Amino acid sequence: MTSSTQDIAPAFPALQPGAGIDRDAIYVPADPSTVLWGRLPCARESAVATVDSGQTLLVDTISHEGILEDQGSDPLAYFGRHGVEPDQVLADAVEVTAALRRDPQAGPHIVTGPIAVRGAKPGDLLAVRVEELTMRAPYGVISTRHGRGVLTAHSDFDGDYGQFCTVRRHDDGWFASMPLRDGQPPTRFPLAPFLGIIGVATDTVSRVSSVPPGRHGGNIDIRRLTAGATLFLPVQVPEAQLYIGDPHFAQGNGEVALTALEAPLRARLSVEVITAAQVRAGLGRSVGPFAAAHGLLIPTGLDADLNEALSLCVGNAVELLVSLFDADPRRAYLYLSAATDFTISQAVDQVRGVHGEIRVADFARRADTELARRILERV
Repeated sequence: MTSSTQDIAPAFPALQPGAGIDRDAIYVPADPSTVLWGRLPCARESAVATVDSGQTLLVDTISHEGILEDQGSDPLAYFGRHGVEPDQVLADAVEVTAALRRDPQAGPHIVTGPIAVRGAKPGDLLAVRVEELTMRAPYGVISTRHGRGVLTAHSDFDGDYGQFCTVRRHDDGWFASMPLRDGQPPTRFPLAPFLGIIGVATDTVSRVSSVPPGRHGGNIDIRRLTAGATLFLPVQVPEAQLYIGDPHFAQGNGEVALTALEAPLRARLSVEVITAAQVRAGLGRSVGPFAAAHGLLIPTGLDADLNEALSLCVGNAVELLVSLFDADPRRAYLYLSAATDFTISQAVDQVRGVHGEIRVADFARRADTELARRILERV
């Protein structure tokens, strides 16, 4: 792991657990009683909090970088080696690392939840809107390990290594700073924080790994899910059992080395249930997780085979155009070929992800269904 500590004065104080929380807020901290390490909630979970459809909540997340076994399982020591003062290390990261042990067969992620949503039932859609994301620490880490990066078969790029990065405010926004070679001035790249993991509990009797995404959402790693985005998740179990994790400050599509710029966030989320009856009346078939964000509809395709993931994503995109805009399926297919980008979300999480970016402004007509209204009002 390399570091640049020439300019280590923090850009802002670490946002410690409980700090800055309104007294009336529904707040879910990330502590040993509210998180899972490396696994996702299943059908048998007890919720750590409960909200009603339409409510907003604040949820803290912890990054797995700096706390893993190959980093010493000691965030104070790990970040201290990179020039971070103890009061700038998150207390909840220290507490969780000391109290919990990760199953070596599980994923690396710290997942906060599950949070029950009253009235949600299998067949419903849970609309999770990302209202606001606040950076909790003025630094993050990018890494490759476990032979999971895209270039893992190339000896020059294989192995376990990473880069500590600081963040700074400039006139044109927030940026991360990292050196591309020792002794040279650092390069910088813009930040666009988002949650790599947003999901609902799986309909299984045991907790599955946090690494592969699926119908439950989970580790979908779509960088468009910044503040203002809404992710629509097919509810798998009663009360949905929402969770979040894998916070990122920035990511390139593909996430090719293995991780993004991993760093902790506080999320303000609002949740709303769209009933199964409304889904059946407005959608020809289930299309899995999809999103509405920044003027775009974002279908997904998830499969271990990248070609199949692309095929699934295109099919889901056609179904959304047919259902939301009364499009003819064949003409929708042709439109997508001319006007829509299909992008690799990530290629490193066992199940590959592809997402499309459909411009809603292209369509003059909208379907006259409650589902279309509730989806498109969030674009």
